[in-house]
Amino acid sequence: MLSILLADFRIIFDRDPAARNWLEVLFCYPGLQALLFYRFAHRLNVIGVPFIPRLISHLARFLTGIEIHPGAVMGKGIFIDHGMGVVIGETAIVGDYALIYQGVTLGGTGKESGKRHPTLGENVVVGAGAKVLGNIQIGNSVRIGAGSVVLRDVPSDCTVVGVPGRIIYRSGVRVNPLEHGNLPDSEATVIRALLDRIESLEQQVQELQNQSSAAKPNGSASPDIDSCKVPAAFVSSCRLSDEVIHQFLDGSGI
Repeated sequence: MLSILLADFRIIFDRDPAARNWLEVLFCYPGLQALLFYRFAHRLNVIGVPFIPRLISHLARFLTGIEIHPGAVMGKGIFIDHGMGVVIGETAIVGDYALIYQGVTLGGTGKESGKRHPTLGENVVVGAGAKVLGNIQIGNSVRIGAGSVVLRDVPSDCTVVGVPGRIIYRSGVRVNPLEHGNLPDSEATVIRALLDRIESLEQQVQELQNQSSAAKPNGSASPDIDSCKVPAAFVSSCRLSDEVIHQFLDGSGI
């Protein structure tokens, strides 16, 4: 227990540049205080003490704005930054060295019994306001963008953004867990690809109209068939946009 508490304390200095001294961290960081309350309540819950663990978690919520059910399983070195509005359900499992920002919910999706809350792997980052709902598996080193809603399993080494959350594979790429402004925008990428295709199609239509108009004075009913062939550059552009759109749709609903 002591080693876990020390890991919770030390990780704050590694991940928060505003952490200046141990006294400030101990008394002014609600995420650490909520974890201290939780660890005591969880120990009582494990040995079967009734009522008291829930009362402790309720007091912790009142004092810190963070609600962690005593039945949840929390690993070591977890950092809840700011933390106001964080809710972690009874059957949730959070792996070691997770980074959780304010407004995060690790919740259920109904009144089903048994395991009904998510399981997070190690080194997971959950951005501000993100919702991870249901009995789903979140792999190791996953980054969940701020405001995302995750409803399905996510493999390791991925970034999830959007509503519903969509997977952007980042396997093998080292990223700073604090760089939340460096998340890809999959919706914007797909919209840009569609707009580029529309512009190319409009250009093709205009060129065909010009060729048809130029052929009429010569008595020709239609332009030469070869002149109507689609350029190779346009075909290549379409294939590239097709790949981007397919990747986007393949990750939908995550």
